[in-house]
Amino acid sequence: LFLQFVFHTYTTAFTLMNGNGTPKAEEYSLHQKQIFYGLGAISYAACAGALPLVFMNRYTLKSPLTQLIVRRLLPAPLLGLTSAFTAAVVRSPEFEHGIEVMDRNGKVVGVSRNAGEKAVRETALSRAVLFGTTFVLPELLVHFVQRAELVKNARSLAAVRMFLITSVLTGMVPVSLSMFPQCGEIKRADLEPEILSSTEDTELFYNRGI
Repeated sequence: LFLQFVFHTYTTAFTLMNGNGTPKAEEYSLHQKQIFYGLGAISYAACAGALPLVFMNRYTLKSPLTQLIVRRLLPAPLLGLTSAFTAAVVRSPEFEHGIEVMDRNGKVVGVSRNAGEKAVRETALSRAVLFGTTFVLPELLVHFVQRAELVKNARSLAAVRMFLITSVLTGMVPVSLSMFPQCGEIKRADLEPEILSSTEDTELFYNRGI
């Protein structure tokens, strides 16, 4: 539970610092609201990530199938989903209140909730791919290493697993960041009516964040 909490605290803080910085209404405190949302998302994600293992240990479920599911198969997709969840929650004010959209010359033509939703959805998906792949691929490779009996003891196997996780994470960071462009595009037809009257451009742009 503690390690899950530390992990999601780090990723949530990163998301908070690298979101879209569109100014909001005077009565709306972006920073305070996002911190509040972030703390709730971190707590929920940490509990969700640790719950399967806690449940297994609490009820002494030690069958090989249970061990395989809880320790090998479930953690990677669960971590990907919870990472996407925390990213979406901490940046939810962006699709609640909208983000700035600009024309090709960089002129702001309005604040769009639809663009905010698109930006948050793309970021959450890239975060799920990043951490899901980072932890599922090394487990598959470790499985083949074990079957081939290339490593004889648990300490060496742990070192191999850590090396694989670090290597995959190093490779997946640029991949996840390049899944969607930093300067996102949204078609004119997908914007709100009040913005359509402000421009004739068929495509507008927004800062997606990281």
